Amino acid sequence: MKISSSLKTKRMIMFWSKLLIVLIQTGFYAWLWYNHYKGLMPVEYWRRGNWAIVALYAAFILVFSRAFGALKVGYLKTWDIMYSQVLTIFCVNAVTYFQLSLINGDWKFLENSRPLFLLSGLDFTVVLAWAVFMRWIYAIIYPPHEMLLVYGDVSPNGILRKLKSRSDKFQVKEKMPLSAGMDAIWERILQFDAVLVGDIPAKERNLLIKYCFEKDIRCYCIPKIADIMVIHSEQIDLFDTPLLLLRNNGLTYRQMFVKRVMDIVFAFVGILLASPVMLLIAAAIKAYDSGPVFYSQSRQTMGGREFQILKFRSMVVDSEKHGARLAKRHDSRITPVGRLIRRLHFDELPQLFNILKGEMSLVGPRPERAEITNEYAKAIPEFPYRLKVKAGLTGYAQVYGQYNTAPYDKLKLDLSYISNYSIWLDIKLIVLTVKILFQKEKSEGVEGSQKTALQK
Repeated sequence: MKISSSLKTKRMIMFWSKLLIVLIQTGFYAWLWYNHYKGLMPVEYWRRGNWAIVALYAAFILVFSRAFGALKVGYLKTWDIMYSQVLTIFCVNAVTYFQLSLINGDWKFLENSRPLFLLSGLDFTVVLAWAVFMRWIYAIIYPPHEMLLVYGDVSPNGILRKLKSRSDKFQVKEKMPLSAGMDAIWERILQFDAVLVGDIPAKERNLLIKYCFEKDIRCYCIPKIADIMVIHSEQIDLFDTPLLLLRNNGLTYRQMFVKRVMDIVFAFVGILLASPVMLLIAAAIKAYDSGPVFYSQSRQTMGGREFQILKFRSMVVDSEKHGARLAKRHDSRITPVGRLIRRLHFDELPQLFNILKGEMSLVGPRPERAEITNEYAKAIPEFPYRLKVKAGLTGYAQVYGQYNTAPYDKLKLDLSYISNYSIWLDIKLIVLTVKILFQKEKSEGVEGSQKTALQK
């Protein structure tokens, strides 16, 4: 398959635009280094030393931009790009200031923070303008794909709702049921830019994917549970026939040891740093209705073992006297204090003590109640697969999903984490957790008629 010259040009435009914004930010810092910070260093920096300092700043930008998705113009919404850029600049300049303080060797260097604050302000102005401009350019050179949706027995309404939220990238112009027949579907496929293959049987799905590959037509596919496992399998090339290895046994002993050490360190430091905030929250909860500050509940972790999760109480006392249920949108049981701390996810800060005790991990699947897990398992027998690792304060499903994400989708996200586990993935998810703290949709409850996140 040949890539057209037009597509190459579009990719080149996006590549150079991303490189340009990184070079502009690096140039601003280079000017600040040569004209201010260089003269404050106890040791004289020569040509290559100066280059190394500036290059390290560029490396910081690339690392944090990749972690937060700050350069994914078009892939993310404009607001998400702007938010990611702000987080990137904050982290890059904070790390850089710490680096300069170490090089200087004098903590009185803190008095020289003003230039970096000014640099941050200049960076904010430039990157926000860049994000808006490049989103406009992206919309011109990459108009939304006109798609054909092929679906089976499962209603396509759920995926259609999600696609409508990104109409800047996807526009489903027609939908065809599998019952229309493969010949009719193949004929219609040729009339579209792209095809979305829904949740249909594997045999027909494979035929459609191969047909799209043959005709050079872009194909999107909704993965099944088994697909998630295969995607992250290890390829073995011992013979002239490739093999895929699916270990299916969770984390190795070495991974569990390193993960536990990281949990202890992060939990201990987190408790120390968050203690003033936790004291303020506790005082606010007590002052509102004089009820208990904390709320504990039985949840499941690795292997289905139950433990008492600790959270700040965000609802009225006896909020579940009529039975257990997930929070719903505009839930009257949530107190004014609870609404704020839930929005910021601060109600979960006491779980740092669960992590320190070894009941939870910093990163892992969201801990569910046994009765909710059992109810989900009736509709999705594979749902308990997510219990191969410890429950987590944050995780793949928490970062990329939402509070009210359907259990089947949440399971696929959790299995993506388990199947593709690494310490670096944990670190990436911890960093990305900062990004979602102020995103309202991440904490929105289920619909009023629902007790769980199962779709009716």
